[in-house]
Formats: sequence, C-alpha cells, structure tokens
Amino acid sequence: MTEQHSPQFERGTDGPKVIVVGVDGSDSSLRAAAYAGGLARRQRALLAVVYVQPMLAAGAAFGAPVAETTDEIAEDLVAQIREAAERVKGIFEVRWEFHTFRGDPYNGLVQAADDLRADAVVVGASEQAGHRIVGSVAIRLVKAGRWPVTVVP
Repeated sequence: MTEQHSPQFERGTDGPKVIVVGVDGSDSSLRAAAYAGGLARRQRALLAVVYVQPMLAAGAAFGAPVAETTDEIAEDLVAQIREAAERVKGIFEVRWEFHTFRGDPYNGLVQAADDLRADAVVVGASEQAGHRIVGSVAIRLVKAGRWPVTVVP
C-alpha cells in the first residue's frame, strides 16, 4: 500500500536566491533592472546587476579608446544603481551586487548566470530593429533553456 501525503504549502522556502539582470544603459535594460529589483525585494533574493563590456577589436584598431569608454559606462551604471538604492533606502531593501564581464552580451550573461548560480535572468527587450531578423540576446537566452528568463519591454 502506498502512503500518500497531502500537499502542503511551504512558506519562504522556494523562490530564487539569485536574480541576474543585464544592464547596458538602455531604457529597456534600466526598466529590466527596476523590475528585477522588485522581484529580488519580494523574494528576498540577491540582485546581481551585470554589465557586459563589449570587446570591440575593430574600434581599437581605429584608435578608439574602447576600454576607457566601457569602463565609464560601467561606472555610470553603478552610480545610477547606488542613487536609486539610496532613494528607496528604508522603504525597500534590496541586496545587490554589480558585476562586469567582457565579451558579447549573450555569452557574457550566460557566463554571469553560471558563475553567480542564477535562479532567474531578467533582460530588457532589444531596441535594435535588426534583432527581429538575427535574434536578440533575450531570445537566445530563452532558447538556451537553462534558467527562467523574463524579458521586460
């Protein structure tokens, strides 16, 4: 005879522990960060904010200071996140970390999600028209099927 247990609701034991959000300074990525921040707050999860610094060898060949520019973008993103966190301090508490990775956005986010042991990934919808044909980072992350992916418009 098989013993059957009635299902019980478990409070506070499930849900994501780490939520990765990809940011690049675009409006959609900042909306994704705000959305992910709300998820992290409600789930009491760590919000891992990830900026993937592009490696533009062609730009460097023409003398463009690519590394300096992407470092400035990363510093600006950290400043924006700190400012937003300070505005809601005492009202909404969110544990967060900022990480930078180098490479193309898709592979950088995959590496971040793997390294940080992400339970969920949040990204903004692509704002580039060409991605409708080639495929956006968000679509590629969904197709990878390794984490739940939320795409914020």
